[in-house]
Amino acid sequence: MKTAARKSRFDSLQQEAYLSLWRTYDRLKSLEDEMFAQFDLSAQQYNSLRLLEAVHPTTMPTSALGNKLISRAPDMTRLLDRLEERGLVHRERRSENRRVVEVGITAEGLRLLKQLEVAVRDCHNRQLGHLSEKDLKQLVELLHAVRHPHEDDDSVWRHEK
Repeated sequence: MKTAARKSRFDSLQQEAYLSLWRTYDRLKSLEDEMFAQFDLSAQQYNSLRLLEAVHPTTMPTSALGNKLISRAPDMTRLLDRLEERGLVHRERRSENRRVVEVGITAEGLRLLKQLEVAVRDCHNRQLGHLSEKDLKQLVELLHAVRHPHEDDDSVWRHEK
């Protein structure tokens, strides 16, 4: 007697792909969280410091910083408060427009990023080092293709390849 075909765990191939992305993110994120916890830092705080390092010694408006983050920060003010309390960033209001708050990285923030270089590289290697260069390039291309129609027109991620 034939047994009934097993029902798939997924409603569609799209759902399977999405849930696979979500699970992959969760597994990779746990390695990242573990590494950043050693430095009392979150991934978003690290991303903010890297973006500020890129414009150093100048500053950028907090709104611009929020728009450039890899993932949206629901409370940019609190994120920056924590970094400022640690002496990693400084904020100032411009006299010509008091509504705009500019933020920049401090020498202490730059020192922390330098200290993190090896740990971040090692973390990325733990996350994806088992893949070949060819596979990594293909993965990047596929992820770009998935993300592209959902990116804002002015997003730096929309035009990355």
